[in-house]
Formats: sequence, C-alpha cells, structure tokens
Amino acid sequence: MKKLGFGLMRLPLLNKDDPQSIDYEQVCAMADAFLAGGFTYFDTAYMYHDGVSERAVKKVLVDRHPRSSFVLASKLPTMLLQSADEQKRIFEEQLDRTGAGCFDVYLLHNLGTENYEKAKRFGSFAFVSDLKRQGLVKKIGFSFHDRAAVLDEILKEHPEIDYVQLQINYLDWEDAGIQSRLCHETALRHGKRIIVMEPVKGGRLADPPLPVRQLLEAAHPDWSPASWALRFAAGLQNVDMVLSGMSAQAQLQENIGFMSDASPLGAEETAVLREAARILSSSALIACTGCRYCTEGCPVHIAIPEYFSLYNNEQLSNKGGYNLQKQYYRTYTQKFGAASACVGCGACERACPQHLPVRQYLREIAAHYEK
Repeated sequence: MKKLGFGLMRLPLLNKDDPQSIDYEQVCAMADAFLAGGFTYFDTAYMYHDGVSERAVKKVLVDRHPRSSFVLASKLPTMLLQSADEQKRIFEEQLDRTGAGCFDVYLLHNLGTENYEKAKRFGSFAFVSDLKRQGLVKKIGFSFHDRAAVLDEILKEHPEIDYVQLQINYLDWEDAGIQSRLCHETALRHGKRIIVMEPVKGGRLADPPLPVRQLLEAAHPDWSPASWALRFAAGLQNVDMVLSGMSAQAQLQENIGFMSDASPLGAEETAVLREAARILSSSALIACTGCRYCTEGCPVHIAIPEYFSLYNNEQLSNKGGYNLQKQYYRTYTQKFGAASACVGCGACERACPQHLPVRQYLREIAAHYEK
C-alpha cells in the first residue's frame, strides 16, 4: 500500500458548527480521487463526527466501490466502555453502520494508563483477538497517547498485536509530553508495525509561522510545509501508514501528489526540520528546557516538565475541536500529581536553572486543564 491514509475525522461540513453535517458530495469526490491515485487506506472510529463517520463509510465507500478496493480501519472506544458486554454490541453496531462485513484493521482506541486498566478489566485484548480468529478483523492493535514507559508495558504484556498507532510529527519528536521519538523507538524494540496519526499536528505544521515557512522554502521551494511533515513521518522505520485528516479536495490533491512517490528525508533535510521545531518551540509560553531538576524534590511528584510541554503544545496548535493536550494531561495525572496538588513549598523554583515561576505556572495549568 502507498503510505498515505485518509483519516475520516475532519471531513468537510455543510455547517461548520454541526459535526454530523458531512458534505457527502464533496467527500465522495475526495474518496474517488484518493482511490484513483492508488491509495486505499481509510481510517474511522466509533466517535468521529459525533458517531456519523462510520455511517459515512457506507455511503461514500461500501455502497459505491468494491469492498476489495479499499482497506478499512476502525476502533473500539475503550473510553466509553462500562462493561465487557458492551464490546460485542459496539462492534456489531460498527459493522452495521459501515456495512463493510469486516475490518481490515481494528484498534483499541486511545490506550494510556487509565484506558489500559479498563481494557485489562474488560478483557479487550482477548476480545479483539477472538474477532481476528473469527475473520471479522484481519489485523489488531491499539492507538496510544501516553508515555513510552506505558507503551513498553503494554507491548510486553500483549505481543499478539499487529499494529500500534502513534502520534508522531517533527515538532513532537523530542517533546517531553508527547514523547514521539521514545514511543517510536519502543515500538521498534518490540518489532511492531506503526500507523502514524497527527503527522501535521492537527494542521498546525501545514501552516507554520513565517520564519519556519521561509526556512522550509529555502531548502525546497517546491515542497509545501505539509509535505515536509508527511515525508518526515512516512520515512521512519516500520511506518506502514501515515494518516491525514483531509477536509478539502485541494488538501487531498496536494497530499496524494507528493505522497505518490515520497522518498525518505536526507540528513540535511532532517536538520532543517530540527531547526523548524526549535523555532516553533522557542515561541512557547513557558521557557522550560525539560532538565527535570524541579521534579527530584517535589513532595507530591508533579510531572512539571510534561505539564509545561503540554501547555506549550496547546498554544502552538490550532484552537477549537477536541483538546488532545487535555487528554494527555488527564493520563499523566493517573500516575503523577496533578498541577493543583502543588503544596507551594518552592523546591522546584530553587532547583530551576531557568529561574521560572513554577508555582505560578502550575496554578495556571491547573485552572486550564482541571476546570
């Protein structure tokens, strides 16, 4: 398969305030062009577009194209599960919504510390493995938003999975909160194939600030900012698919144009992206370097650099829609102290080589993420 996947979570709408108002005429034209370009992978989920994305699969693909002409992935919403019995009901509903007969790839959605505990409690890995034995799904895995150490734990305990879906992009590559590089390296150690999500960081890397745009244009005048981001992800080891949530025909045409024959980035191009990431990160609100000196003496074990990174990340990202940084924050607080747990002892500020007002920032983060 060509490595570009069509993510069905940011489809064009007839009413921008109604996620269910999908512009089916436009989406059909986009799907047709995608398939005509030799691309076949479509990614949906139970929750996308307020539950309508899977129904769009039937209207746009199943009713209009041979089932063998496309690869379909969907996900079991672990965050919604209240009992083990719900898994069978939801899966059957997904088959009915899509009319697809089976899923080529089926993932446990959004695993991290909290949802992994739920998946263990409800036997979710055994459930999807049984679906695979029955031929109702062909490949199984999970999408992931957490630290690399948690990913390592899951992969050690569940070597049976085929795929892990990770958030990877050049801005998050060395990020202390997202840990893209560390998660990628963890998947490699376990020999897992990788699906990449958020390669352009919700569109942020497709429309970077002027200094970054000028840097990229100087290196390759004929490459768009989005193409840099997608090429970076596609060229990584063990990456089988890079998902892009395309919401307009122009975006799709641009992406299939350069992804039809995208070669991995060279050393000089990778260095350009490191500089682009540095410029983007330097405009962050909290000038934390991630040295971690502040955490050693924290009596309530607050993940201070990670929380700062998530907060900065949000300021660099497009506003509106689902707040992914808030999801990461919630996941971290399952293991570490929340920002609001700060007792104000000041040990962090005494240890900080950047002399940051850590306690003040923690209050702001608590107000932002815990409201």
